Amino acid sequence: MTTDVYDMTIDQGATYTLTVTWKIATVAVDITGYTARLQARHSTASTSTFISLTDSAGLTLGGVNGTILVTLTATETAAITEKFGVYDLELESAGGVVTRLLRGAVTISQEVTR
Repeated sequence: MTTDVYDMTIDQGATYTLTVTWKIATVAVDITGYTARLQARHSTASTSTFISLTDSAGLTLGGVNGTILVTLTATETAAITEKFGVYDLELESAGGVVTRLLRGAVTISQEVTR
């Protein structure tokens, strides 16, 4: 499977949501029992993250529908000081198979009104 590329733009100080559906040949993959993680860093070589989400905080998995809801609150996006970076979203099956579903650039559109 090839990892899809999706570049995110997040408005600093605003709630951010993104719904991703994992499909193979137009059929949603049942992700019941999976875990998920998303991290954003300044670069792939960076050791620190400026976004770190899991299925217990910020990622909601949709089971048989194959959906992953990414959510950052307005407070969380307001705290981001980076302007650009890279991210990826991985799913891990109950059997330990890891699939990188998405990757791409992340741009933080700086907030003016506070």
